[in-house]
Amino acid sequence: MPADRLRSIVPMFGGGTRYVETLDAIVEFVEAHDPTTDELVGWHRGTFASVSSRESILRRVRYLEQVGFLDREEGHWRLGEAGREYVAEQETATLLRIMCERNVGLRSLLYALAAGPMTLGEVSAQQLDTHPELGWSPEETDMAKQRVNWLRSMGLVEQRGDEYALTEAGFEFVESAVADWADSDWTPAGEETEMRAGTYETTVHVRSVDPEFRATVLARYDRTCPVSGVDHPGLLDVAHVLPWREYPEHRADLANVLALSKTHHAAFDRELFTIDQDYRLCVNPSFETQSDVLQRTIIERAGEQLSLPDERLNSQYIAQHNSALEWV
Repeated sequence: MPADRLRSIVPMFGGGTRYVETLDAIVEFVEAHDPTTDELVGWHRGTFASVSSRESILRRVRYLEQVGFLDREEGHWRLGEAGREYVAEQETATLLRIMCERNVGLRSLLYALAAGPMTLGEVSAQQLDTHPELGWSPEETDMAKQRVNWLRSMGLVEQRGDEYALTEAGFEFVESAVADWADSDWTPAGEETEMRAGTYETTVHVRSVDPEFRATVLARYDRTCPVSGVDHPGLLDVAHVLPWREYPEHRADLANVLALSKTHHAAFDRELFTIDQDYRLCVNPSFETQSDVLQRTIIERAGEQLSLPDERLNSQYIAQHNSALEWV
């Protein structure tokens, strides 16, 4: 996978639900003819109505080259590594994996849509929250629309009025794919592969978290558990304030998660401690332990205000979580 993934995802000619159809046609033409640039431009002009701008055509060709579908050699266009793989497999799963590996944001968008439908404005906000490096204006929705249209053209997303939602096929795909992604070779920069924990097991239950989302959460907390001070990425979890199973619509909500060490995540999920809306540590009165670490980092810190990044958590989520705890 390229070290630097693409921040701009370019639309294909033919309409918002036909990106894959257009890609297939381009790949088929290139594989059959090894065209020159002029021949490839001419083919575009003859294939798509109202398409004439050479620069507009080459913008899309260059994008396909960056993704790896196309490659230019000695003045002729041929299939790149990704193009040859896609032609050999001819599967949506292969195409999506290639696109997710080479483009920022597609994977986390699928993960977020699994929680519920989103408007383009919400898609744009999700992408910028999860991937600040994208850097477009919060009011801009064109980039969000291009991402949604790639997923629509794969049959994974559909438009419902002003919202976009996973199709039945999309849900089935994401349910299996998130776990596969979590065990994949994709690792955030600076995180040791042997300690990767995209899929992790706590003492409560097993869950899968998209590793891109996980990396974003850890970065927002400077890769440090605010309770224990543990600062090794492989020893940190994404902890949900509103429980994972009871509130699936908030599983990809950055305002509902914080980074905790694996031990402290398990303690939080077992309701041994919580935090209040002022980020003060609240300890369950029944919590007893002989562990020096838990004594020092939880029990002895009762009432202490944790140092959390400003406005990282939704205070209403905290209040809702705590309202279910009998001892708070």
